[in-house]
Amino acid sequence: MAYQAGRQRSQPRPVPESPEAQAYLQDYAALLDAVSFPSVVFDHRWDVVLSNAAFETLFGGVGPHPTAMPGDNFLRFVLFHPDAATVLGDHEASWCLPMLAHFAAAVERDGQDRGLQSVRRDIAQDPIMEAAYRHGLPHWIRAVGQDAVQHDGAVRPLIHPDPRWGRTHCRIVDETPKNLQDMGYTRMTLVLRETRRGTPPPRGITRTRLGGTHLRVV
Repeated sequence: MAYQAGRQRSQPRPVPESPEAQAYLQDYAALLDAVSFPSVVFDHRWDVVLSNAAFETLFGGVGPHPTAMPGDNFLRFVLFHPDAATVLGDHEASWCLPMLAHFAAAVERDGQDRGLQSVRRDIAQDPIMEAAYRHGLPHWIRAVGQDAVQHDGAVRPLIHPDPRWGRTHCRIVDETPKNLQDMGYTRMTLVLRETRRGTPPPRGITRTRLGGTHLRVV
């Protein structure tokens, strides 16, 4: 049984069966919820195992979706949810393309995984997304370099529903302890930055047009 921010999930994710591992996750959920920045733990398919209250607040305004809710699968949310661009600033270049790059690497490592295959089929059903994945993504990686693909340390724009933050940026921090790594999980924290008027966007972020749930330009 998996837990989210200290409470039982309505749709449990597969977790290690040992009582010790489950107890660790329960305690880790309590730790996660004490963190003031949005933080989430997901598996190799980006299925969310744990998330804290700040994560729920950040994405609390997005509408319902049958397969792409941020608290269920973060990859699907970034790629397929029509409201993703209302929270993830510069959605295409700063979020979609890096996530597609990570997904491509996951498929290369474990192409037989059913969850990854399902995402791949959904990409293939959208001609524009498929073109971005097969042709635009390699071009983008060559243009921006491998550093832009990495999550840890990246600074990316956010649109926070709390007006105290509003349009801001976050630094993505990968802070995965060994016990989570051994379970096949990754923890990602979005360290919010205070908004400073007149501050230009971080270097390395490429501005492109948005296409809602579809990539229009790569």
